[in-house]
Amino acid sequence: MRLAIVILNWNGADLLKKYLPSVVAYSGGAEIYVIDNASTDNSLSVLKEEFPNVGIVLNDSNYGFAGGYNTGLKSIEADCYCLLNSDVAVTENWLEPILKGFASMPEATILQPKILDLKNKAYFEYAGAAGGFIDKLGYPFCRGRIFQALEEDMGQYDDIHEIFWATGACMFIKSAVFWSLNGFDTDYFAHQEEVDLCWRAKNNGHKVFYIGKSKVYHLGGSTLSNMNPKKTFLNFRNSLYSITKNLPRRKAFLIIFLRLILDGIAATRFLLQLKPRHFWAVFRAHLSFYANFSKIYRKREKANFILKYYLVTSIVWAHFVHQVKNFNILVKD
Repeated sequence: MRLAIVILNWNGADLLKKYLPSVVAYSGGAEIYVIDNASTDNSLSVLKEEFPNVGIVLNDSNYGFAGGYNTGLKSIEADCYCLLNSDVAVTENWLEPILKGFASMPEATILQPKILDLKNKAYFEYAGAAGGFIDKLGYPFCRGRIFQALEEDMGQYDDIHEIFWATGACMFIKSAVFWSLNGFDTDYFAHQEEVDLCWRAKNNGHKVFYIGKSKVYHLGGSTLSNMNPKKTFLNFRNSLYSITKNLPRRKAFLIIFLRLILDGIAATRFLLQLKPRHFWAVFRAHLSFYANFSKIYRKREKANFILKYYLVTSIVWAHFVHQVKNFNILVKD
């Protein structure tokens, strides 16, 4: 399998200096590329001077995560892409379990490794942890991470497990599948586009797996922190986009109605926590959703919709009412 490790960069010269050496050192047999989203810092000179064997693809503008990959990947030929964040440090032999996974599971078209926190290496990291799931209302969560509650890695997820979505921080996807799905939805710009991509893949009969024997460390928050208002805006809006696109019409409308109510409660909670910018971010997310609803609705998949897409009815209820912080004690539906 011809594997291309592809890092999207925008003004990340310092991150490239710090984390690209591990990718170069531990990724023998793979081709390594950086797609540059029209950086204005010294990223290109860093790449040319310090990483001469790394391929460079130049985008003519900052297209965000979704558009940046869609545009840049057109210039890269490979059987499989590894879409890797610039703030990820990989480990020795990290690719071997992934390649074995593809070889032993022909039904697997998207894989992700274990994602640990670079700042606290004993714990899972927010963006992906041990594989992503969603609840019936479309809220994403992970094995090893429920909302802001992160689990310690004690080997409890050292397995191979089918998941619902793989993290965009480190996603392996067969190139033919990526392009058959028309890549990421550029209307997302950033955040949760990987959930949408995996949902569309599953609607088309593909499977997504987590490979626990492969391990990487993610810094996280290098573009937007978990509690940045802009990220709040994108997460709330883009989650509604995914529900609109990927569920049967009647079910989608009901869940959107319920989500709008719950989002309002979340916004009120932000206000009570003296976080008015996050309150305003949720409000703006709804306005943006209304403004773009017709456009997003026209993107609905023509394939069969999967009806049992969710793991639990409400992760919000489980976490905030029953105080569940550990994935393994969730009462699954």
